[in-house]
Amino acid sequence: MNNARPQAVIFDVNETLTDMEPLRVRFEDVGLPGHLMDTWFASVLRDGFAITAAGGFAEFAQIAKDVLRALSLDDKAVGHVLSGFAELRVHPDVPEGMRMLRAAGLRLFTMTNGAAAMTEGILGREGLLDLVEARLDVSGPRVWKPAPAAYDYAVGRAGVSPGQAALVAVHPWDIDGAQRAGLVGAYLDRRGTAYPSVMSAPQVSAPDLRALANLWVSVSRP
Repeated sequence: MNNARPQAVIFDVNETLTDMEPLRVRFEDVGLPGHLMDTWFASVLRDGFAITAAGGFAEFAQIAKDVLRALSLDDKAVGHVLSGFAELRVHPDVPEGMRMLRAAGLRLFTMTNGAAAMTEGILGREGLLDLVEARLDVSGPRVWKPAPAAYDYAVGRAGVSPGQAALVAVHPWDIDGAQRAGLVGAYLDRRGTAYPSVMSAPQVSAPDLRALANLWVSVSRP
């Protein structure tokens, strides 16, 4: 396990920083079972990855709308579900973990397949916005993570080499993609699920962001 302290910490946003569970209620509000939220989110990622693999690009919001419409929702219902993103909160471990990392001198960034504006709104409500140097999204490189160019874009904006940056995520595909691009992969295993054997094992793993911060804060500066 690589516990070396990175210079820049780049956070995935959806599910890594934000708790998406409240969206289940939105699905129920429009007459769908709450468990369909997982299938919908996985389908959005699938389509975003597929378009990137084919050499194209589409924004998260447009794909998210199309997948909801495929569930026979009208525009009003689609809007109700997606408006829930603006009300999401971060996981309980996130505020303390981010503050610990920033106090220890690490530089913090976000990089999302969603929208940077949404990230800014959520971090602003949580009082965490000033901790993050830049809120980035895939509209910059016009490719979705885990394409290498998405990580190259993030480390370029941070002004560091890939090996000086860590990508923090709860998604194995994001960890695998980051590590293939030369970053340190820091996996938050909040659910205690088995990590896929077909993906590169995370170089760093912790049960939550507080634990990860404790790990890096205890390491001397490079």
